[in-house]
Amino acid sequence: MKALNLYDIEDLRYEENTPLLQLTSNEEVLIQVKSAGICGSDLSRYKKLGPYVSGTTFGHEFSGIVAAVGSAVTHFKEGDRVAACPTFSCGHCIFCRQGAPTRCTELTVIGAKHPGSYAEYVILPASHLLQLPDEIDFDTAAMLEPASVVAHGFYRTSIQPGAAVAIMGVGSIGLLSIQWAKIFGAATVFAIDIDDNKLKIAKQLGADILINPLKEDTETVIKKHTSLGVDLAVESAGSPITSEQVLALPKKGGEVLYLGIPYGDITLQRYYFEKIVRNELRILGSWNALSTPFPGKEWETGLHFMKTGQLDVKPMISHHLPLEKGPEIFHQLTHKEIDAVKVLFHP
Repeated sequence: MKALNLYDIEDLRYEENTPLLQLTSNEEVLIQVKSAGICGSDLSRYKKLGPYVSGTTFGHEFSGIVAAVGSAVTHFKEGDRVAACPTFSCGHCIFCRQGAPTRCTELTVIGAKHPGSYAEYVILPASHLLQLPDEIDFDTAAMLEPASVVAHGFYRTSIQPGAAVAIMGVGSIGLLSIQWAKIFGAATVFAIDIDDNKLKIAKQLGADILINPLKEDTETVIKKHTSLGVDLAVESAGSPITSEQVLALPKKGGEVLYLGIPYGDITLQRYYFEKIVRNELRILGSWNALSTPFPGKEWETGLHFMKTGQLDVKPMISHHLPLEKGPEIFHQLTHKEIDAVKVLFHP
C-alpha cells in the first residue's frame, strides 16, 4: 500500500510497496484512511526524532471507512464511517488504575511504535473507534483528535460562564481553543498572534478581540477591556517566549493552561515569575485527550459540537494533498517555506 514512512531525522519517504496491514486480533478493525492531518507533534518527531521505530508509517490524526473487522467486533461493520482515538495507555500502571490514563507511564500513539495513518489503511482496536454521524464529513472528523486534546485541557480548568479568556497563539490548537472557550461559556475571547492571517481566521471562529503583539501591547489591550486581567490564559503557541508572556495575562487568582510544548529551554524573567507567586495563579499542564471510561468524554463531546457546528474546523484547513506530497510538505513546514494552518492528506 501507499504510505509515508519515517526513517530518520527529516527522512520521511513516500513508498508504494509498504506491506498491507493484516488483522492480528479478533478485536481489531482495518480502516481505509480518507483524511489524515499533520499535527505539531508530527513535526517535532520529524525534526527531532522522538520515540519511533525506523521505517514506521507516520501520522495519527485521521478518519476513514471500516474495511474489515475481527470476529469479535460487534459494533462496527464494513462500510461504517469512523473517527479514531490513536492513543494507547497500558491500563495497569498506577495512573491508569487511578483513572488518569493521560499520565500513563507507557502512553503512546500510532505513528511512533505502531503503524500510523499516513497510509491507505491503518489498524486499531474497535474500542478506539467512534461512529460518525451523517452531519460530520471526513475532513472534519480527522480533526477530532486535536479537538479532543483541547477539550481535555479545558475540562481541567475552572472556567465559568461569562469568563474572559486569552488564547496565545492561534495555530490549529489555538483556533480550536477559541471555539472551546465559547462552548464552555466564555463571554470575551482574546486571540493573540503575530500572524494577521491567522487572526482573521480567529475572528471568523469566534474571537472577540484580536491582538498582534508586534503592533500593540498585549497586556495593555487586555487590561483595557477587563481591568483586572483574564480569568483563563491559554498558551497554545508552544514557544519559549509565549510560555513566559502568558503568565502576565490572568487576573489575580486566575489560571494559565499550557497546551503547547516549546521543545526548548524556557527562562522566566523575574517580572513573569512573580506573577505566579504574587497573583496566586493556578498553573495547569494538559497532555493528550484520554479520560475514563475510554477514550473519554472529550471525544463524544467533540463529536457532538462538530455535529452542531459549534466546532468548525473548515476555515483552519489550508492544504489538501495526496500522500506523495508528504516529504515535500514536511520539509516546507519545518523550514518555514510555506504558510499553513492545517494540512490534510487524502490517501
